[in-house]
Amino acid sequence: MTALHLDDLKQYSDVLRAKNGSEIKVRFVEPRDREELQSYIRSLSAGSRYNRFLGALSELPKTELERFVHVGEADRFTVVATMLVDGFETVVGEARYAFHADTSSVEFGLSIDDRWQGHGIGKALLKNLECRAASFGAERIFGDTLRSNATMIGLARKSGYAFAASPGDWKLVRFAKEIHVEPQDIPCASWRLAATSRSAAMSSLAV
Repeated sequence: MTALHLDDLKQYSDVLRAKNGSEIKVRFVEPRDREELQSYIRSLSAGSRYNRFLGALSELPKTELERFVHVGEADRFTVVATMLVDGFETVVGEARYAFHADTSSVEFGLSIDDRWQGHGIGKALLKNLECRAASFGAERIFGDTLRSNATMIGLARKSGYAFAASPGDWKLVRFAKEIHVEPQDIPCASWRLAATSRSAAMSSLAV
């Protein structure tokens, strides 16, 4: 199990930067974001939705949407990346990740609004996901995508991921990266703090 204080999600918000210096806020999704998240999914192009969910859909099914907005269930988490657009906080990306304790790994998928692709948001979000994975004590982070998804494959390649066939589905490719980072060396401040707190708690239990 992860050791996050899910009653206070705001402490896990991060501020990233796009290529042009614009501020990107990454935070856990909350039930109040239900409609905005669904609107974001609907606003993606058909191709972007197909790439993100590995199949055709126009929106998240209700049961899946509920899973997305309830953070921490079965060690699965959803975050949104937001920016101020015309004075309003606007979702420009999302990611969902899961911690697999049995393999010390984190699996993830992400999407970026078509209008904001090419602005460095995907790269910044991916680095943030790596921090989150390291804070759990994960040794590996990975994802699966369609072999035709050149954008995601290009992002993963530039970010130092290795590629292999995805088990059980020839249409997919798996990209993975080893992450052996000590808690105090995690580059994201909020997740460095979360990791050191987790490490201290585990040490006290071992005494």
